[in-house]
Amino acid sequence: MKLDGLKIGFAVTGSHCTLHEITEVMRKMVEEGADLTPIISYAVDTMDTRFGKAEDWKSKFEEITQKKVIQTIPDAEPIGPQKKFDCLLIAPCTGNTLAKLANGITDTPVLMAAKAHLRNQRPLVIAISTNDGLGLNARNIGTLLCTKNIFLVPFGQDSPAIKANSLVAHMDKIPDTVLMACEGKQIQPILVDYH
Repeated sequence: MKLDGLKIGFAVTGSHCTLHEITEVMRKMVEEGADLTPIISYAVDTMDTRFGKAEDWKSKFEEITQKKVIQTIPDAEPIGPQKKFDCLLIAPCTGNTLAKLANGITDTPVLMAAKAHLRNQRPLVIAISTNDGLGLNARNIGTLLCTKNIFLVPFGQDSPAIKANSLVAHMDKIPDTVLMACEGKQIQPILVDYH
């Protein structure tokens, strides 16, 4: 089991259309030995969408990880002082979270978890899912690409003909990206064809 013994914070933000895929990644990582702790943004905590109800998603994350969801800023803050995780993963990472992270804004549990974790010089892995990755958020992706201890899951345009600025990570590459990030290395290539 290649993730055996790794303590990973699995932070989820409000790209609701990818939450089903993310739960499958969670399951796979647990099967491969990872000790996952779910962390959710306020959007995931409170929004019912056509993709599912907030309470159902929280229950599913807790059932998969066998851990209570971290859903408040005060609950996320001790992640740093307690050095809780070997690696922190944000998947999916919305454009909103991406922009705030790149600009030092800490106003959700996920962003507090990231800030607290990074203070320990440990790896933060980001799996983007944003409709403006090649728009206004392109500069934020650039900022994070050259920020120490931040690593990106390979991503590409998921629908260039219809949504030219949209970028989505290959969620199936999360485990390998995490493993390499734990060695201080960025998985390559970063830019990949989506289909």
